[in-house]
Amino acid sequence: MSLSNTTENAALKMFLQGTDPSYRAGATQYLMLSVGDPGEAASLAGECTYTGYARVALTKASAWTDGGSSFTNAALIQFGQRSDAGATQTVTHFAVVDTASGAVNMMISGALSASLAISQNIQPQFAIGALTITAD
Repeated sequence: MSLSNTTENAALKMFLQGTDPSYRAGATQYLMLSVGDPGEAASLAGECTYTGYARVALTKASAWTDGGSSFTNAALIQFGQRSDAGATQTVTHFAVVDTASGAVNMMISGALSASLAISQNIQPQFAIGALTITAD
């Protein structure tokens, strides 16, 4: 798991200056899938592009279960089913971002426990507890 540079800076401003990040007050965050590590620079270059893909909206107050030293997804998360027959996209990472599309403030990214090959008619989904975010 990695915090983006933007999130690290926002945390310092919050702790040291009392300034809340602009995305903190929003009730919704979004989960995105990536074919590579977005890294701390929060690169969107690897975000999925298949027909049917969209970031999934998550309600902050209920999306994650606090496990003490880690958080897991509290409900089933389902992305859109792939309807095109293009080249398989192999997802290796996820990220929590603040917008439904386009440019983002990426808060957190992490590697999946196993890569996920998405070809025609595949609908990516994560069972309850399948995504884990742990502070390193």
